[in-house]
Amino acid sequence: MASLHVYSVLVILFLTCGAVMATKENDQIIRENNCETKMGLPYVLEASTSIFVTGSISNKCCGKLVLGKVCYSALVNRTLENPLFKDISAATIIAKSIQTWNNCLALIDSPSPSA
Repeated sequence: MASLHVYSVLVILFLTCGAVMATKENDQIIRENNCETKMGLPYVLEASTSIFVTGSISNKCCGKLVLGKVCYSALVNRTLENPLFKDISAATIIAKSIQTWNNCLALIDSPSPSA
């Protein structure tokens, strides 16, 4: 019985360390790539609102967003780690973030009506 308790503690410790490392890794990626400055906080917030609430995003925000898939992925992964979103499944967040990314790519790649 004691070995089961020790095993449980080790598993919890391993999972906790993995989550902390993942958080540090995403934060490091965001810092090293200057993501929040490059994308701009208003656009990061608009992208988050698109993922979690509205499903729509402005052309200007898309222009900032598609500057970097690495930044976008790190910001989404950091969101997945946030306890505020624990009630939303990771699969749902990932699916909506992919949809937002694809919508932005389509907006950016499509020719403007004035062309």
